[in-house]
Amino acid sequence: MILVNTDYITGKNLEMLGLVKGSTIQSKHIGKDITQGFKTLVGGELKAYNDMMNEARALATKRMTEEAERLGADAIVNIRYSSSAVMAGAAEVIAYGTAVKFI
Repeated sequence: MILVNTDYITGKNLEMLGLVKGSTIQSKHIGKDITQGFKTLVGGELKAYNDMMNEARALATKRMTEEAERLGADAIVNIRYSSSAVMAGAAEVIAYGTAVKFI
C-alpha cells in the first residue's frame, strides 16, 4: 500500500474509490499524568505524551490502511492527520485520505 500526502502519484493513473479514515482515542494512566504534570513546572518535552501521540498516529494510520484494503485500493492519496483533546490526558487522532486504484 502506497501512502502519500499529495493528490497524485507520479506516473500512475488513479481511479478514486472513496474516503477512508482511521481513528483512536488514547490516554496515559494516572501515574503518567501526574509525572507529566510535574514536568510542566520545569519545562521540557513531555515524552510520555509524545510517545502516546506517536502510537495513536500509527494506530489511526493502520486502521485507515485496513479500510482501504477492504475497498481493494492500491494506495491512499492526500493523507491528512488531525488531533484534538478529548479530556485532560486523552487525545483523539484521526487519519484520513482518498483510497485509489491504479488504472
